[in-house]
Amino acid sequence: QVQLIESGGGLVQAGDSLRLSCVASGGTFSSYQMGWFRQAPGKEREFVGGISWSGGSTYYADSVKGRFTISRDNAQNTVYLQMNSLKPEDTAEYYCAARTTRLYSTIGTYPSQYTSWGQGTQVTVSS
Repeated sequence: QVQLIESGGGLVQAGDSLRLSCVASGGTFSSYQMGWFRQAPGKEREFVGGISWSGGSTYYADSVKGRFTISRDNAQNTVYLQMNSLKPEDTAEYYCAARTTRLYSTIGTYPSQYTSWGQGTQVTVSS
């Protein structure tokens, strides 16, 4: 089971940028499809975006498309979430997640599809 640790959250103003990182240990990182999710108080955990094991395929929620970018560095066992043009509605706890899939599987968009989770990092965007 891979262990995941997120970092990079913080308090920013609307329009600012942040980059979240998620470092994996205890597994073969390059074999995992990775996802980013977020959860605001009183709301369900929602899909933000995901990236295939190779990094060659990404998929984003409509709410972040064009503003957020996911990338990964398999040599560093790290996945990133670059967040630009942040909005107050982006305020949430952000989680990275990992799952093993068949070679050409689509990006998972449901929390139940992922087997390993980080502890989360808080992102707060003030207006």
